[in-house]
Amino acid sequence: MTRFQKITTLSMALLSISLAIILILYPEMGYVFILLIISIAFLAAGIKGLYNYFTLSRFMVGGKRSLYQGIFLLDIGIFTSTLYDLPKTYILIYLALIHGFSGLVEVLRVNETRKYGAKTWKLKLSHGIIDIALAIACFAFSSRPATLVFIYCFGLIYSALGKIISVFRKNTFIYIQ
Repeated sequence: MTRFQKITTLSMALLSISLAIILILYPEMGYVFILLIISIAFLAAGIKGLYNYFTLSRFMVGGKRSLYQGIFLLDIGIFTSTLYDLPKTYILIYLALIHGFSGLVEVLRVNETRKYGAKTWKLKLSHGIIDIALAIACFAFSSRPATLVFIYCFGLIYSALGKIISVFRKNTFIYIQ
């Protein structure tokens, strides 16, 4: 990671922790804030993917993947921003599906990471298992929206702590000669 990337990642992690603390202090407003955070995150990721495609990836092998991913994330961000008037149960199922899918993908990628000899596979495995556990907890506590706000805050804090750990971890470089 470059110094700018480290500063950006650290500041985003600290922002995530501060948002989680605000949500813990005011759980009655958590539903709207969670939707806002998720939609902004998807919109930003979609715009970043499209920017990456139009500036660099369109000239690379497999660059269209960046285009499709950017369009997909942008669409999900716009879709998420329109869900504020739906019943809370649908949003909680949506949140649980996001956690479950990302956790499943992370657990499946651990095998590939271990195959290439990376040392960080244990952290990735624990992150995937915690995401799956959060998805199960969302379904288990779907009758109490305040508890689900706390579950989301726990996931937000855990993800931010993982980013902080990655900022201060020593990187290994592989040089091909």
